[in-house]
Amino acid sequence: MWGGKRVSVVLMTYAERQSIRAVIERFFDTGIVDEVLVVNNNAEPGTAEEVERTRARQVFEPRQGYGHATRRGLVESSGDLVVLAEPDGTFLAEDISKLLVYSDECEAVLGTRTTRELIWQGANMKWFLRWGNWGVAKLVEVLFNTSHLSDVGCTYRLLRRELAEYVAANMTVGASHAGAEILLLTVTSGRRFVEVPVNYLPRVGDSSVTGKPLEALRLGLRMIALILRFRGRTPTRVPRPDALVGDRSVRSEDEHERIPL
Repeated sequence: MWGGKRVSVVLMTYAERQSIRAVIERFFDTGIVDEVLVVNNNAEPGTAEEVERTRARQVFEPRQGYGHATRRGLVESSGDLVVLAEPDGTFLAEDISKLLVYSDECEAVLGTRTTRELIWQGANMKWFLRWGNWGVAKLVEVLFNTSHLSDVGCTYRLLRRELAEYVAANMTVGASHAGAEILLLTVTSGRRFVEVPVNYLPRVGDSSVTGKPLEALRLGLRMIALILRFRGRTPTRVPRPDALVGDRSVRSEDEHERIPL
């Protein structure tokens, strides 16, 4: 629970048999997570058995692709706050607290892996991927005149329930570049969002996409094409959330004098 809200973690799995059990247990060990939902997307043999050794709930999505699996996870999860993550060991479960802290003020909290100090030795974030993700994120920032973005490909994200349902209802991409579509739907929905740095670790096992430079390049090009198409069908003026309001204040040096924020 977080502030009286149930927290669900959604893990989409295909080639993470070696790491998924430990990742599930680390999320439960935080003491914050109420539910871990694993979306088995035609995963390698033995994966389902690894999940069954934990407290996680498992559903099976036969349509192959990150987008299809993510949409299923958003629909099937039960939490008020839905956290998307990876079961490959690249993210720290403990970083979920960074996302949750901002969930009180924002409908979406997006992780970024481009902070150099939080990229661990051996992580798959060499200059090409790091600057590629940064560059495509800046393309979104410029085209949609939105808040600061620095990593279009980070899949460690938090969505409030209402936004999770909105994203699931409007997703059209079933393949690996669906992460960019989730970002675009969030940006153009008018919801409040913020980006926070997260740790990025070496992957357990091999990635079927970003582990291969040519595949990573193709994924980046598909994201750019999606962004340009999305911009073409989006109204020129993207809606913005209203400014925060409230009665918070801070004390001046004189305890009795109140200065409104």
